[in-house]
Amino acid sequence: MNIPVLVTGTIIIIVFSWFYSVRAKRYHGITRFFSFESIFILFLLNYRLWFRDAFNWLQIISWIFLFASIYPGIAGFLTLKRVGKPKENFENTTALVRSGIYKYIRHPLYCSLLLLGTGIVFKDPGPFQIIPGIINIIAIYFTARIEEKEMTAKFGEQYIDYMKDTKMFIPFLF
Repeated sequence: MNIPVLVTGTIIIIVFSWFYSVRAKRYHGITRFFSFESIFILFLLNYRLWFRDAFNWLQIISWIFLFASIYPGIAGFLTLKRVGKPKENFENTTALVRSGIYKYIRHPLYCSLLLLGTGIVFKDPGPFQIIPGIINIIAIYFTARIEEKEMTAKFGEQYIDYMKDTKMFIPFLF
């Protein structure tokens, strides 16, 4: 693994987490850091294998997860910016978003990170990849739980009702 790239990427992730979340006392950014970092480490471990043996069943599964991660990420981000009426940065919404992809899942951006991390793990699912993959899943789950507490404090009963109507990451399931 390229240590200077790892250190530089980690610093960028820390700055992003601080600027967009922690500085504003939105502490889900701390656990989300571990998701970003685990995905970054997975990428550094597996980037050489992305196009090797293209029709191997693991590669096909990997690409399915990677392509599936695109829609919830883009749809979630655009809907959040358009409907959430963000103040200062896209995370600081002033309106509860319940339309678009948010009608079906509460955390499309985190769903995207789950799919992305899982897709990268499948590029070469060895023990050094599975550990950061599991860290990503755990970090995303706790990030979502912390953010839900923050959103409940911000939007109150409106958010509690929203939680009853939608699933966390996967429509109709979880």
